[in-house]
Amino acid sequence: MRRLPALASVIAAGLSLAACQRVDNSAGSPTTYIDPGSMGPVKGVGIESQDIIGMTDQMLRDMLAQPRLANAQVPPNVIIDAEYFYNESSSRLNKNSITDRLRVGLNRAAAGRMQFVGRNYADMVQKERDLKRQGTVDKATLPAARAQKGGDYRLGGRITSLDARDPKTGQAQRYSQIIFEMVDLETSEIVWSGIYEFAKAGQDDVIYR
Repeated sequence: MRRLPALASVIAAGLSLAACQRVDNSAGSPTTYIDPGSMGPVKGVGIESQDIIGMTDQMLRDMLAQPRLANAQVPPNVIIDAEYFYNESSSRLNKNSITDRLRVGLNRAAAGRMQFVGRNYADMVQKERDLKRQGTVDKATLPAARAQKGGDYRLGGRITSLDARDPKTGQAQRYSQIIFEMVDLETSEIVWSGIYEFAKAGQDDVIYR
């Protein structure tokens, strides 16, 4: 019976020692916020957030300086989306991240000098129009329109790239060219064009998703 206190003391000492030991279960570095307009710790030769911000800011300023777009007597109806904005480059990216930012910036800065048509919402709008005209729902507060807005100008363009790699060093280099154009939807005239280009080089490329 005298062995029980001794055994209890050994167990207590073991538990105390285990409690004092710290095990690092962290996997990798902690997540931190970074400025999307500057180059982050993970960087490659593709199109990244700082490039998207730089190009859309530049195109926004250029478009607002185009009289036919921003200073017309009657504000034109414009469509800014990725439907005719093609990615033919080796960079993997979501085109909407470019066209959405451009549209939002223009809409805020134009201050009524342009009217923005959400062509991607046409189905949603038509369903609501049908419900109102069928009497399923009331007419709401806005006056009825004969039809949805048509577009005067629409964004088009493409992303292309030129890649090179040194087989001896593994160094990769990519030249990226992004073309933006506004097209007259009656005549197909290109009323405005903008270009954004850059080249990057790096020892190791990163994987873009």
